[in-house]
Amino acid sequence: MPQLQPRDLVWEGCLNVRELGGLSTEDGGETRYGAVVRADSVRQLSDSGWQALVDHGIRTVIDLRGDRERADDPPAEVPVEVLHVPFMEASEAEWEEIAEELDAAVAAAPNVTAATRDVYLIFLERFRSNVAAAVRAVANAPAGGVVIHCVGGKDRTGLLSAFLLHLVGVDDEAIAADYAQSEERLRPRHESWFEAAETEEELERLRRIAQTPAASMVGVFAELERRYGGVESYLRGAGVTDEELALVRERLRG
Repeated sequence: MPQLQPRDLVWEGCLNVRELGGLSTEDGGETRYGAVVRADSVRQLSDSGWQALVDHGIRTVIDLRGDRERADDPPAEVPVEVLHVPFMEASEAEWEEIAEELDAAVAAAPNVTAATRDVYLIFLERFRSNVAAAVRAVANAPAGGVVIHCVGGKDRTGLLSAFLLHLVGVDDEAIAADYAQSEERLRPRHESWFEAAETEEELERLRRIAQTPAASMVGVFAELERRYGGVESYLRGAGVTDEELALVRERLRG
């Protein structure tokens, strides 16, 4: 089991749970504990895991999974409000087109760091309105703590967490370091993937997608700055209002 870090939370059933609180901001402050927690799918929580979630002050769960994922693993009755806000949603035909674009990006990339960055940038281009909806959901969530999760809590949750932290003034390098922790936290699950791989090609693909290079997230921020003028401009262009941005900051900073 990976060594726990100060912001890691132990919720039985999940592997990749940690606070967005406790990170330094550019104005000398710190993000607030108990405001937003990132996680892998809370569908995996045991009864004691759910109790730990509630005891942490969580009142809203924002589920970033798509409709098909939820159909395969439907939400059960839980003691908090659950909001379904798909981070990526497309028709079957659109997914085929997106898959070709992703395969081309990975094939053209010189290394895993560049491939991961470029895959994320495709997601952010293709699903800009979904990303905005997820930020808006955090902004407008009822009082109390919020959990954001997808399946592994690595990619979709990682991008949303990165955006939230960027909006409140956490340094890009610190955000990237937080993102990078998912690789180690999910290692026990990924090892089972590797053992089940039937070909070298499949094993190579799984090893690539299991990685979370910090430099990939730094690269995402740099490219968003070049294309849009930064994260805020990207979100504003997708319809997130100044009031909603202020609500995010209020939630995470108090």
